[in-house]
Amino acid sequence: MYLDAVHDLYRDAANSPMAKLCCTTSPVWRLPNLVIPKEMLEMNYGCGTTVHPRDLGGDQTVLYVGVGGGMEALQFSYFGRKPGCVVALDTVDEMMEKARANLAIAAKVNSWFDPSFVDIRKGDALSLPIADGTIGIAAQNCLFNVFTREHLHQALAEMHRVLRPQGRLFMSDPVTTRPMPEHLASDDRLRAECISGALPLEAYLAAIVEAGFGTIEVRKRVPYRLLDAKRFRLDDHLLLESVEVCAIKDPMPADGPCIFTGRTATYFGSEETFDDRKGHVLTRDLPLNVCDKTAKALASLGRDDIYLTGSTWHYDGGGCC
Repeated sequence: MYLDAVHDLYRDAANSPMAKLCCTTSPVWRLPNLVIPKEMLEMNYGCGTTVHPRDLGGDQTVLYVGVGGGMEALQFSYFGRKPGCVVALDTVDEMMEKARANLAIAAKVNSWFDPSFVDIRKGDALSLPIADGTIGIAAQNCLFNVFTREHLHQALAEMHRVLRPQGRLFMSDPVTTRPMPEHLASDDRLRAECISGALPLEAYLAAIVEAGFGTIEVRKRVPYRLLDAKRFRLDDHLLLESVEVCAIKDPMPADGPCIFTGRTATYFGSEETFDDRKGHVLTRDLPLNVCDKTAKALASLGRDDIYLTGSTWHYDGGGCC
């Protein structure tokens, strides 16, 4: 089964760091008195950034699924600084042991840090050992893409279950620019290596919506890997992209989810503002971030004094849906 291949690969990655596993270029936070040990940097297994420093703060527990070398757990605890402020789960004993060892090293070079800040538990993304509605922030980096669609839906439903109302799920995963061919999708090793389990972005977002998340922010979308036609037996080269998403446990609107992809609306008419009577007030000449649903609704008005931009796939918040 493909999950066995995933387990074996990450057991090996714990025992001997794999520079080419996922994409070890995730940005390292540069904050006062935060030192990332080289042992963590060597195990920076991820395809992007999940939680940003601006997302943290306040009295909230962070759940991180897939502890890796412990780097992200260390970074998250920078803001919590109390026992158990970060709960980090993994299914691979060797990876958990390595993370504990790395966090002990981190404590020696970070005077503010205590290993008790990170509660490392054995746990499965498909059945989280976490009580309902107890988590403020949940995150995973380049893990959910290895799941089949059935398991992906299960993992997302579990994340939704443990989050508090308005809790946020941060994810970074590879996505495809066209559907993954079956001969690659069925290759357990390639799936474990975060290559062949990727979905098209539309299907990826649809799975998040199906789990019940009413607001989704696509924060970043950049090239990740290229599967060349010759080596991977394809008709044409296949580009994989890394997408960073924040899914918020908001109630699902009656007219569907609010998905932000970096679109803006600018009103430039004769009045100081334009009010669409649906909760969106546009100040003249100032672009407003809007979700795709609102952009479509504004476009349907047929006005010649509203300018709409396309998706940039970079969104930092502050919009209106």
